[in-house]
Amino acid sequence: MKWIYKTLPWFFVALFGAEIIAVVMPKRDGAFHIREFGRLPVLLNGRIQPFDSVGLNSLLQIRSTGNVPLEGNGANGSWGEWNELRKNPNAQPLTERQWWQFNKHPKKLKATAWLLEVMLRPEEADERPIFLVHHPELLGELKLADKGVENSALHYYSYNELKQVRDEVRTQAIRIQESVKEEKQRTPVQKQTVKLENALIIYERLKNSLRPQTSDDFAAELAEFQKAVGPGMAAFNAQQEKKEFDHGALERFAEPLNHYFVMSKWALPLIVPPSNPEKSRDQWVNAGTAILESVRGGEIPPAMTWFAKIATAYRQNNASEFNRAVAEYKQWLGPKFQRELSKGRREFFYNDTKLFLHSIIIYIFAFVLAGGSLLTFGVTSNLSESLRRSAFYLVLIAGAVHTFALVFRMVLEGRPPVTNLYSSAIFIGWGAMVLGVVLERIYRVGIGAVVAALAGFLTLLIAHNLALGGDTMEMLRAVLDTNFWLATHVVVITLGYASTFVAGLLAILFIFLGIFTRVLTQKLGARGAATASAAVGIVAGPSKGINMAKQLSSPGTADLSKALSKMVYGIVCFATLFSFTGTVLGGIWADQSWGRFWGWDPKENGALIIVLWNIIILHAKWGGLVRERGLMNMAVFGNVVTSFSWFGVNMLGIGLHSYGFMDAAFKWLMLFVSSQLLIIGMGLLPKHLWRSFRTVPAVTPQPLPQPAEPVAGKQRPASA
Repeated sequence: MKWIYKTLPWFFVALFGAEIIAVVMPKRDGAFHIREFGRLPVLLNGRIQPFDSVGLNSLLQIRSTGNVPLEGNGANGSWGEWNELRKNPNAQPLTERQWWQFNKHPKKLKATAWLLEVMLRPEEADERPIFLVHHPELLGELKLADKGVENSALHYYSYNELKQVRDEVRTQAIRIQESVKEEKQRTPVQKQTVKLENALIIYERLKNSLRPQTSDDFAAELAEFQKAVGPGMAAFNAQQEKKEFDHGALERFAEPLNHYFVMSKWALPLIVPPSNPEKSRDQWVNAGTAILESVRGGEIPPAMTWFAKIATAYRQNNASEFNRAVAEYKQWLGPKFQRELSKGRREFFYNDTKLFLHSIIIYIFAFVLAGGSLLTFGVTSNLSESLRRSAFYLVLIAGAVHTFALVFRMVLEGRPPVTNLYSSAIFIGWGAMVLGVVLERIYRVGIGAVVAALAGFLTLLIAHNLALGGDTMEMLRAVLDTNFWLATHVVVITLGYASTFVAGLLAILFIFLGIFTRVLTQKLGARGAATASAAVGIVAGPSKGINMAKQLSSPGTADLSKALSKMVYGIVCFATLFSFTGTVLGGIWADQSWGRFWGWDPKENGALIIVLWNIIILHAKWGGLVRERGLMNMAVFGNVVTSFSWFGVNMLGIGLHSYGFMDAAFKWLMLFVSSQLLIIGMGLLPKHLWRSFRTVPAVTPQPLPQPAEPVAGKQRPASA
């Protein structure tokens, strides 16, 4: 069995290491080089990004997923593509793959392929169930209850299914926006209506982004339009001067011109690069505007010629022409727009690999293994150590992937790690992971691995849900557009958040392990005691480290509960330092931006509350007002305080920091706060209810019975 325990950690390393290698390895294109097209650069939301990001962020805003499933279940138990299932009345209603259908792997349309379909084959895209509507009142008003595709109470509808109610959705959304201007005052059904209208607008704009919707052979039509410009303009000028003109020439010119006017108004991404990049690299225009400007300039931009060839080839299912046009356009971009091409390739890699998602998966496995290690700690030492090492190695792999993705994102943005709420979740998880790794190197009992894995998983899960709003790399507001303060104030205070959460997470582990297991009373080894005292000495000062060393060296006191409480104390010291420093730096930034150091803004007050609460914990500890369990309960409440400052104040929608307003997470924030209060209630249970501190009654050996005294006058038997 020993060889199994030794090889188990390396098995997990090989398994997940191979997964990451497979994820980052180059992937082949199909007949159509869709991936190459997805790497082409465009300008949207004030930044250069690839077509793939346009499709991905649009899908996230419309469907809240990054791809479109093409297959699913019929009500009669059948499985197949949506279009085929719709032909069978007995298959209604349709549902996506259920969580328990492990043998089903539906085909999916990725972001770039979906975007191409919307722009160039809209008759197919209009059949895809992508529009998310889940409010029952809105479903009833629009009479959609018996249509669409269901997935865990969420309903998805195709554009064709919404055509009949398109005008009604637009009318209701306009009325809501005019009558209730502030989003936070709208009811849930009003928010859902406006969101559906915005999704429909995004979709309709994408349909007009590369070619007119009526065009079947855009390359030929664009060439004919270029020939018609001269005679058409002459006929138009003659008409304006009340002279005879060529009606046919004017009609051949005016009809496509109207379509290009529509494109210039509705096209979403700016796909045509500037003609003079040396002067300005930001003057990108959309397809319609580029064609209209060519009427005055006399020549259609080369980029539009290649895009027209791409459109015609894809629509006519000509893979070789499509691939040739994409390659020639990339070659044309190379000399003058190498920076933009490189940005498109790198961001496509970032989107395609989904490294944060793979980190989540590895963190989950590491958490399960670390939990198993803790539960078997002191019972089966070989198994516990094998699971602990496995979990620790997986945390290192997940942490390395997490770190690489974080740095890669920083390079893509050209910014420090924290620029918005999404990136703050990623960075807080990273900071907690690093602290967890340090803890594991100190204790080597699985505590640090649990902290790192759980914190990494939860924060990346929060980030994943925050990304459903669309582009997470959008341009910063003017007040935030400074790398110096983003790299100092924001990073430092976010590390303060991460540290406070780690202290709270350790406290939660203390409470759960204390109530449900006997782990807290397990003795630390000599190495664990020495490293724990050294760590506290580094974090909280030499005197604290010496005191801890004395306590842990005393017979019978070197148990996990005392060492864990000392580490929580040390991390609270660390959190206090960073929270206070970050708050002061924020005040200096506010003085430079708004002309005052402190204005009692909700976000400022939230940061101050974190500092004050950590100081209260330290003083309560120093003054002897709390002991181990009291310290843990206060650290758990630190989670409530930090979550309020991180998310809660953003939901108020007031103050100079109201640009971060959001209210979608209010329910989840309240559930989190309630869970923390419940855990504090558990931490207040009497000590005799804690399994780790429950006294096991000693069994007193009973004396053996003495032989009876002989009766007077009788002799004892010789055998006695």
